[in-house]
Amino acid sequence: MKLSFLIIFFFTLASGVSQTVISGKITDGKNQPIEGANVFIDGTYDGGTTNENGYFLFKTDEIGVKTLKVSFVSYETFSLTKDVSELHNLQIKLRDDVNALDTVVISAGTFSAGDNSKISVLKPLDVVTTASALGDFVGALQTLPGTTTVAEDGRLFVRGGDATETQIFIDGIRVFTPYVPTTSNTPTRGRYSPFLFDGITFSTGGYSAEFGQALSSVLLLNTIDEPDQEKTDIGIMSVGASLGHTELWDTSSLSVNGSYINLAPYVALFPDRNEWIKPFQGGSGEAVFRKVFQSGLLKLYSAFEMNGFDLIQEDINFPAGIHNMLHNKNLYFNGSYTGVLTDNWSVFGGLSYTYNKNKILVIEDDIKDTENSYHAKFKLKHHFNSRFKLNLGGEYFATYFSEDFKNTNINDISYGFKNNISAVFSEADVFFSKNLALQAGLRLEYSELFKELTLSPRLSLAYKTSAISQISIAYGNFYQNPNNTILKFEQNLNAQKTTHYILNYQLNNEGKIFRAEAYYKNYTNLIKFNTEYPDFSSVYNNSGSAYATGLDLFWRDNKSIKNLDYWISYSFLDSERNYENYPTAAAPNFVNTHNLSVVTKYWIENWKSQIGMSYTFASGRTYTNPNLEGFLNQKTKSYNNLSLNWAYLISQQKILYLSVNNVLGIKNIDGYQFANVPDSNGNYANRALRPAADQFFFIGFFWTISEKGTDNQLDKL
Repeated sequence: MKLSFLIIFFFTLASGVSQTVISGKITDGKNQPIEGANVFIDGTYDGGTTNENGYFLFKTDEIGVKTLKVSFVSYETFSLTKDVSELHNLQIKLRDDVNALDTVVISAGTFSAGDNSKISVLKPLDVVTTASALGDFVGALQTLPGTTTVAEDGRLFVRGGDATETQIFIDGIRVFTPYVPTTSNTPTRGRYSPFLFDGITFSTGGYSAEFGQALSSVLLLNTIDEPDQEKTDIGIMSVGASLGHTELWDTSSLSVNGSYINLAPYVALFPDRNEWIKPFQGGSGEAVFRKVFQSGLLKLYSAFEMNGFDLIQEDINFPAGIHNMLHNKNLYFNGSYTGVLTDNWSVFGGLSYTYNKNKILVIEDDIKDTENSYHAKFKLKHHFNSRFKLNLGGEYFATYFSEDFKNTNINDISYGFKNNISAVFSEADVFFSKNLALQAGLRLEYSELFKELTLSPRLSLAYKTSAISQISIAYGNFYQNPNNTILKFEQNLNAQKTTHYILNYQLNNEGKIFRAEAYYKNYTNLIKFNTEYPDFSSVYNNSGSAYATGLDLFWRDNKSIKNLDYWISYSFLDSERNYENYPTAAAPNFVNTHNLSVVTKYWIENWKSQIGMSYTFASGRTYTNPNLEGFLNQKTKSYNNLSLNWAYLISQQKILYLSVNNVLGIKNIDGYQFANVPDSNGNYANRALRPAADQFFFIGFFWTISEKGTDNQLDKL
């Protein structure tokens, strides 16, 4: 008995002697102690936690080289591999986890709309429930600061830039003809159905080196990755009808959407200022196919559209009016693959093709133009660690444009151009901490048409000033070749250039967002010509210049009042240009000094209804009055528009929708047209350029049939 006791005592004593004490102190980046951090030897149950002073101490029976790990919420996991005998009196400093939700975000010049964004200024739902947008994502974006109200056009005018300076991408691949063609004083619309997209990034300046050929802005649209159920959407509208369906398989899905628009019945009920021979009529179809692989996602998107109209428009110089006819065919295809190569490498590849054909008849001018454009992109992303990421890639743009011109008074003419551009880009994201981040990139482009090489540095820096606020700055150079209306007549030119400087402040606090952004843009190498309109007789050069500076403010709140969501945007813009046929520098006629938008949405539970309101104010725009001295010497009156909408849930999957654009019927004026020759008193007669219709009424019935039986098309309204 005594012998057994001695043996047990000996082994117990030996075990106690072989134990090693592990100890140390854990602090953060500011040398403040961290309480409650987990400290343990990897692969064992040996460990402990830190006390209020950051100290830890525990014993282990392990011997040899082992890995000590330290973990705590919102900090990076720390690892130290050493011999166990050396793991004592350690001084360990944890680094902030830059993947945490409260990490700083590069935000200068960028508005995000998506459920996956850390800071979403808009949601996908907002894009199509804004009263004044009429279901068009471009219309919704025009309620954001930085955009200018040019009601008769309908495209995006951003921070003193004209509409050609904004480029649109779907899944990272360029869209060359994103708008439906139209006639003067009738705003265009985006071609693509918003319900196929679940994320939108709208950059008003200072955007990534990955994107080029845009002087002012880029709009990135991302199609839905994986739908959650099979469903069918039916729409019957006062202007046409739509039908959509989504089919799911084990690892793939297909969404299709078709629509038919015919304005003839509407124009018969609500005549406008045009004399319609054939009101706008068109059909379109879209499809997205998705295939999920073990390490990647393939998406194929295609869209086809045919439309046209025939009308006679009022003109002060033609008493009988001007005959204007247009037929358009458009095809767009986009394929992209996103995949993971290794733990640290990911890959993206994409290709788009655009075919666009117009047949235009204006008085006796018969014009037929055709555009074939391609865009191919390949990029790699390497995650060195959570604090350093590198993007690098290349892309190629190819455009072939041809036009045939016929007129009874001159010989037939055919002309066109090829505009091919190759580019490489590299960009690094560096997170010094979760409070400080840097994005720096370079873009190199070569234009085969101009035999010109351009280098564009881009830089963004963001610093988190508190738990809910941050400041950002951005700088960059941006180049863009002249558009088709210039290049079809003259190719001996150079790329146009802007330089952006941006300062941004952003506050994000539980359903409330405030943004303030100041900017300055300097333009050089803009196109100048010496005729009223560009043609073969014009003399072209790159001597044009411009500047734009301003302040953008944005406030959104969906928490303070139950069921009420609203945002307010204000922009101040000061801009002058000396380009095209301008005899001197002046504020261009697409610039408003002041722009204000107020958007509200209120859900009434007892009525099962969503009521929406949008109000837009824009100060007057310049025009030239030949009866007075000077160029662009007067301004129109201010623009005002109040629009309302109402979505009523008849049942969970059936919706009745009504909207009225410019409900007060305000007589807005877009500008003035003057006679070509003066009267006997030397005065030039004029007429106000007003919208074809002061108001637009819309009514629709939307029915969803789905597996769950709960979905509806409220997100499309």
